[in-house]
Amino acid sequence: MAWGRKKGGGRKEPVFGLAAALSDLRLSPDDRVPGGGAPKKSPRPKNDDVDDEPPPERKPRASRSGAKRRSKSSKGLPIGRLLYWGAVLGLWGAIAAVGLVIWVGAHLPAIQSLEIPKRPPTIQITGADGSVLAIRGEMAGSNVALKDLPPYLPKAFIAIEDRRFYSHFGIDPWGILRAAVANILHRGVSQGGSTLTQQLAKNLFLTQERTFQRKLQEAELALWLERKHSKAEILELYLNRVYFGSGAYGVEAASQRYFGKSAKNVTIAEAAMLAGLVKSPSRLAPNRNPEGAEARAQTVLTAMAEAKFITEAQAQASIGHPSYNVKPVGAGTINYVADWIGEVLDDLVGQIDQSVVVETSIDPKLQAVAEAAIIDELAAKSVKFDVSQGAMVAMSPDGAVRAMVGGRNYSESQYNRAVMAKRQPGSAFKPFVYLTAIEAGLTPETVRQDAPLDIKGWKPENYGHQYFGPVTLTQALAMSLNTVAVRLVLEVGPKNVVRTAHRLGISSKLDANASIALGTSEVSVVELVGAYAPFANGGLGVSPHVVTKIRTVDGKVLYTRSADQLGQVIDPHYVAMMNTMMQETLLSGTAHKAELPGWMAAGKTGTSQDFRDAWFIGYTANLVTGVWLGNDDSSPTKKATGGGLPVEIWTRFMKAAHQGVPPAPLPASTPGGLLTTIAQAVSSGAASPGAPVSPPPAVAAKPASTRASVRPEAAGGLDGWLVDRLFGR
Repeated sequence: MAWGRKKGGGRKEPVFGLAAALSDLRLSPDDRVPGGGAPKKSPRPKNDDVDDEPPPERKPRASRSGAKRRSKSSKGLPIGRLLYWGAVLGLWGAIAAVGLVIWVGAHLPAIQSLEIPKRPPTIQITGADGSVLAIRGEMAGSNVALKDLPPYLPKAFIAIEDRRFYSHFGIDPWGILRAAVANILHRGVSQGGSTLTQQLAKNLFLTQERTFQRKLQEAELALWLERKHSKAEILELYLNRVYFGSGAYGVEAASQRYFGKSAKNVTIAEAAMLAGLVKSPSRLAPNRNPEGAEARAQTVLTAMAEAKFITEAQAQASIGHPSYNVKPVGAGTINYVADWIGEVLDDLVGQIDQSVVVETSIDPKLQAVAEAAIIDELAAKSVKFDVSQGAMVAMSPDGAVRAMVGGRNYSESQYNRAVMAKRQPGSAFKPFVYLTAIEAGLTPETVRQDAPLDIKGWKPENYGHQYFGPVTLTQALAMSLNTVAVRLVLEVGPKNVVRTAHRLGISSKLDANASIALGTSEVSVVELVGAYAPFANGGLGVSPHVVTKIRTVDGKVLYTRSADQLGQVIDPHYVAMMNTMMQETLLSGTAHKAELPGWMAAGKTGTSQDFRDAWFIGYTANLVTGVWLGNDDSSPTKKATGGGLPVEIWTRFMKAAHQGVPPAPLPASTPGGLLTTIAQAVSSGAASPGAPVSPPPAVAAKPASTRASVRPEAAGGLDGWLVDRLFGR
């Protein structure tokens, strides 16, 4: 390098010392570290000439083999990262799973405190003859040991529900995977992956809600069951606890419910049907859906053959010739009685925590007759009279209910119209008015005026708007004359009439006003029939009842009904008068269609305002029976009266109920008074229907020829009617 050259004409001063020694120091390529990066350019002094420095040397390019090695290493790096992050995510997933299991377990009772729960209590209701009428609660038959069952019965459940039952540990991963694939392919839930152990855990300890939490709890409990119990014990528990529809829990209850025999005696076809019910017990119950139950049973038989539990020949024989003996659905009117019993049990024995047998006063034969009478008569005439519902109560004179019908079809409506519904009784309430009047000193021969009334603008009228002048109380009650009943209420006082009705057994609230004479306060069928019972038993008060004894299945008596202590509520002398008067209603009055050959009977018809309710309460010394007809919405009927269809239903029932029973007279009553003798001697005409509650609807009066045989003519009164019939005037 030349030191003497000038640049820009400037003079370069000499440098001495350390600076002079380092001024010529430069790095050569040999001084650099191999593989290093390109050297940084050192800044040149401003006055240096570019020609004085050699050109910088470039680093030689790497060879092709080196480039390939770097490329391979760069490709291998993502795989390692994937493995790394996969391990990290797997670790966190395992931690999350453990945490989830712990969280789910924390919401379960302590595993060590879990016990197999007791069977739910069953209420078995029996009739007076000891026959089983109905079962309430969960119908749980007795436990059946696995060894006592035919081998094909448990195998049917294993074949269709959990074919790997003996190889899994409570949870079947393969079953879950298979179900998941099937559900994905079918885009819905077509299969379930739950094992028999899981189903048992759900039935014993959990609810039926379909949530992820419940499924996890089910899995944990299944593992616990498998650890604590053997496979045989789990299978036996399952068979004795699973639900089969129609209130039946366990194979024994289901076999009794559907086939009328023990599970120990079911056929292969019946075993397949029982196993098929578990999938959807309500939908496939054979007494409700026999076609669906049979189709499902065929699927089970095919599965049993595939699993080699039965031979192909056995499967084909069972499919081709099933031996089903399915019992019909228990949806008869006896269920109204069973529901009523369920409502009173708490009052009698408190909370039911064990299975019990409830013995009742119901006569199964009378119950069947009452049911047929209501259903058949309504089926034939409900359209004609525009009547949709009916109810009946029959009880012995001591208040024991022998039959009860709460409606025409229990499966369509469980509303018990005999107990829960309260309707206006119309003229069926009048016996309490007349009894109050007799107790006040009047007699059946007492005469009162049948004439128009005006009570502060209210004008009660008779049916047909006819008035008959002076009539006896017997005739007024038999013809159900409204004006006479109202006059009697005003004479004795409405409050006294209310007291009489309550004393005899009416428990509903009654309005103490003049209109009570026409039955404007609502009552139930069972309480009105119970209030008539003292007329049939000589004046003793009764409490309508149906339960006679309650005991456990082991025979321990929890309740026994004692006799009523209500005592005498009507003087026997007055009972005799009332019975004589109300006999006339059946002989020549509004209930003349009632026929009960050989028996003394009495009663009263009733029709409420606008023909909304039609009643007849009639009794003998053997039975007191009441019939009500109407519509649930209280809409008017087509002139259905108490003397029409209710009397026909009552007659049909009472004839059957008294068949073979020795006749007995009513307490202290006579076969009939002077009026009855005369009426039967001179006439066989028809009577008018029961009187509707006033103010009555506008209806046409019946022809005079129809009324003349049982009613005195309006012009001449009772005396004129007697003279005309005796002497032909």
